Amino acid sequence: MPALIWAGTSGGLSQADTAAQDSTRTAVAAAAPGVKGKVYAGYQGWFAASGDGSPLNNWTHWGTSRPSPGNQTFELYPDVSAYPDNVLFQTGYANLGNGRPSKLFSSYPTAVVDLHFRWMQQYGIDGAAMQRFGSDILSPGSPRNRQRNDITLKARDAAQKYGRGFYIEYDLSGLTDANIVQTIRNDWTNTINNTMKLTSSPAYAREGGKPVVELWGLGVSNRAGTLQQSLELVNWFKSQGAYVIGGVPRGWRTDSNAKPGFGPVYRALNMVSPWNVGSAAVNNELFAADQAQLKANGQDYQPVIYPGFAWSNWKPGSARNQIPRQAGDFMWKQAVGVTRSGANSAFIAMFDEYDEATAIAPAAEDSSMIPTNQYFLTLNADGKAMSSDFYLRLAGAAQKMISRQSPISETVPIPLKQ
Repeated sequence: MPALIWAGTSGGLSQADTAAQDSTRTAVAAAAPGVKGKVYAGYQGWFAASGDGSPLNNWTHWGTSRPSPGNQTFELYPDVSAYPDNVLFQTGYANLGNGRPSKLFSSYPTAVVDLHFRWMQQYGIDGAAMQRFGSDILSPGSPRNRQRNDITLKARDAAQKYGRGFYIEYDLSGLTDANIVQTIRNDWTNTINNTMKLTSSPAYAREGGKPVVELWGLGVSNRAGTLQQSLELVNWFKSQGAYVIGGVPRGWRTDSNAKPGFGPVYRALNMVSPWNVGSAAVNNELFAADQAQLKANGQDYQPVIYPGFAWSNWKPGSARNQIPRQAGDFMWKQAVGVTRSGANSAFIAMFDEYDEATAIAPAAEDSSMIPTNQYFLTLNADGKAMSSDFYLRLAGAAQKMISRQSPISETVPIPLKQ
């Protein structure tokens, strides 16, 4: 595919970008991609706005209603300059520092999902783990359920169009011990396979011919599922011919900050993906120990890396810039540790998580790109100026290093601006 040109700061797509986009419309997705030797990004797809034509048709995740000073649940302001005008919605904030209106995107329009997957292709991210929350699937046919299904189908189409992979990642949030097993089994059978037929897509990730599914929250203290229920669910998916990834606590090997006694669940998984978000230190010894344990067990490893974290707008009293991005050094050190551990796969948390400031998608560079009357984290918070697409570029560089397409570099190998 021809290289695409970032044209966000000019307010739209360049002629070269548009031509490249047109050429990809005839592209045919390759044989179903795998997850081993690949780097996927978690995809939330959960932002909505009043007037966006979605089943929810209301402001969601940006704020509890129209975002305005003091009413926001996100920390990192996106750079929306590359989005079409018809997918942007006016907020209640003052204009940005550069004088432009303070608008935000909805995740629902097809053009938004298409743009996100085009960026994945452009920057070299292998695909998306499509988040599917327990609270979204409890009531089939509800607006929340239809919202999630519609966005997932749009992601399928975009993945096929741009030659990216995708798979379903169930987040056990919103479920209880009383409904966890049956709710997820019903959704996988009735909706994912029989209705949406997602696993029949040529872009749906497979390992050894088996469709990939992730269960995030196994062994996590505040998620549903007893030991017996969790093991039952993992084994049921395997009986359905699936390759099962487990999103597990960071301390899964030692029962640290985790439900005790979940070893049988972890050992039943095909691939283990310990959650790393929230850890302010880069612990390369942890990556190495996880890899060694899983290799001894004959299991695969998908370590999690992320750019930084903060949620002071959502959780008042929390520190601003709580886990600094260190101008890319923080995520890059994790990528180096993953590579040195011997792992050749990774999960980037997250593609579009502006709520907790873990997004790698384009973000405000400085105060000129955020409203003048509300605090938001910007990419220059650590004292270095960088382009709004820096973390997409960094993710692409990490993908090449982790998958052994490029040698290990101890320092960030890309310029802050381009």
